[in-house]
Amino acid sequence: MLNKLERSSGEAVVQYLDSNLRIMKPGAYVRCAVTGQEIPLDELKYWSVELQEPYASPEAVMQRISGKAAR
Repeated sequence: MLNKLERSSGEAVVQYLDSNLRIMKPGAYVRCAVTGQEIPLDELKYWSVELQEPYASPEAVMQRISGKAAR
């Protein structure tokens, strides 16, 4: 999954796959598509392959699905 050589500071660019991530641009974190919160890559658990976006929590996922969150 994540290789120590792929880590650096700043925001990463990630391709979200079915059960894994592909680091396109190394970084330390990604931003939640709903809340804008920084999510350290080693703590990222929730994302959408279809929408290609990460989420900070199950609540953020539900907000995105229900359409109640502004981006």
